[in-house]
Amino acid sequence: MGFDPTFEGRVKLPLIVAPMFLVSNPALTLAAVSQGVIGSFPAHATRTREIFKDWLDEMEAGIAELDNPAPYAVNLVVHPTNKRMPGDMDLCEAYRVPIVLTSKGAPKDAFARIHDWGGIAFHDVASARHAEKAVEAGADALIAVCGGAGGHCGTINPFALVNEIREVTDKPIILSGGMSTGRDIYAAQAMGATYAYMGTRFIACEETLANERYAQTLIACTSKDIFFSAALDGAPANWVVPTLLEAGVDLNKLATTIPGEIVDSGKVDKRYSHVLSAGHGVGMVKKVESALDLCAQLKSEYQHAKTALSA
Repeated sequence: MGFDPTFEGRVKLPLIVAPMFLVSNPALTLAAVSQGVIGSFPAHATRTREIFKDWLDEMEAGIAELDNPAPYAVNLVVHPTNKRMPGDMDLCEAYRVPIVLTSKGAPKDAFARIHDWGGIAFHDVASARHAEKAVEAGADALIAVCGGAGGHCGTINPFALVNEIREVTDKPIILSGGMSTGRDIYAAQAMGATYAYMGTRFIACEETLANERYAQTLIACTSKDIFFSAALDGAPANWVVPTLLEAGVDLNKLATTIPGEIVDSGKVDKRYSHVLSAGHGVGMVKKVESALDLCAQLKSEYQHAKTALSA
């Protein structure tokens, strides 16, 4: 496997809180790791490298106050088009970030550098071919981004994608897509995943950057309110229908837009702050709550599922 998935007992629940643009931050990440859950945030969610450094400083200070916390992770877009990547990687190295969640491209030099400082790399994949390329480049584990995930996502059913990845590698799999309960986490393990990857369920947590509109919109939604399209920004993603309608987007036009074309771009110039994203698990977002309470609930649900299926 190459690494201990419990990190010497520090991980109490096999879950990674997914990095979410304009949602995740050090406060959410520290809340998660304090409960034995791997927390994360995206480097590109900070407007400047200086702010990213401030976030890393906040993580170091917060972790120093915790007793045996789980490790944290930073999401880096490692594609050459990300002009911030070299500097952000420098900071990850300087702070010895324990886990780097890499996406968009699979450069060998990035994985080698992460390994040089003692870190491990989990890479986003949406197909078996993506998995092959990531393994060849040196990824330590694969984040299977399936249909139903929030934000930019894949299209393949999780059962099918996990099975196809298992055909090409025995690397650990982190399963992403529509999970929202402790039972789901246990089911992911039964499918052969090492961790579940959960984002949407945490958006309405008190510690996040999400505003009241975002939280209350998700509380009012179910999976029927999620619309899949690549026509807003050129990449496949799941969007929240009421916010598309508020932005004046014609859903019929959106549904028939040729892949690669952008629809109504003038109406959604501020799409990331006004047009919201969520995954198929949105129906389980019932209230605004602390991440501490949510982690405790997920751990309880996980243990109940484990006990029930072991009886």
